[in-house]
Amino acid sequence: MKKLFPAAAAMLLLFLTISTALAGSLETQSTPLTAFEIAQKVYDRDLGDDVTTIASMALISRNGRTRLREFTIQSKDYGPVIKQLIRFTAPADIAGTGFLSLEKDDNTTEQFLYLPALGRTRRIVSSQKNRSFVNTDFTYEDMQRRSPDDWHHTLNGSETINNTDCFIITSTAKDETDTAYSKIKSWIAKDSFMPLKVDFWNKKSKQTKKYQVQTFKNIQNIMTETEVMMEKLEKGHKTIIKSTSVTYNQNLTDKIFTKRHLEEW
Repeated sequence: MKKLFPAAAAMLLLFLTISTALAGSLETQSTPLTAFEIAQKVYDRDLGDDVTTIASMALISRNGRTRLREFTIQSKDYGPVIKQLIRFTAPADIAGTGFLSLEKDDNTTEQFLYLPALGRTRRIVSSQKNRSFVNTDFTYEDMQRRSPDDWHHTLNGSETINNTDCFIITSTAKDETDTAYSKIKSWIAKDSFMPLKVDFWNKKSKQTKKYQVQTFKNIQNIMTETEVMMEKLEKGHKTIIKSTSVTYNQNLTDKIFTKRHLEEW
């Protein structure tokens, strides 16, 4: 099985986002990889049949004011699609808030947000995808994977980041792609196809955000992000996510990834 978000990169998805078996580096390929092939390998990274992550989140303002949160992420592979549930557990003012992401066979993603104070779930529609995800520096768009087919990809050489050799890929949105970004530049680890750094430009061709993996390690033979940061450049605001526990392949039950379970708090 394949195609699961990494523990912390699930927030990006990145998003950010983020599954065949790990492929070799450029030097081990019989033929150099194209930019599209690299983007596809990022999309297809092997991250287990399912994963449960317990993590903390720090929201840091320009002047250093920090708000802390705790949450759990659960994701499961369903062949060509994945399903994911995020549940905030602390502090009290956000505890119980849940987010359900359901990829569909037609390459779309349904997103649902449950707010305990209202006792109901609301669907995130396309026009809301550029809004902040629960006051973080991630948007709802960042919380779903982006198909490589929706972008034009260019290979811009390579660079070493934190002693890791990386491809540099620039991806520009196709005219028909529904996105708030005009361009995304990514530094992709050659040995694991993990995005270690990503810069984002808006529709006015202005760089607005940057994402960076601060630490990662091998967990159950899967290279896993353990601390990541998303920064909104104009506001100088940052969201830092640290994983305290990551467990792969627990055979999570299907009922976790339903709207009914989302509202069970």
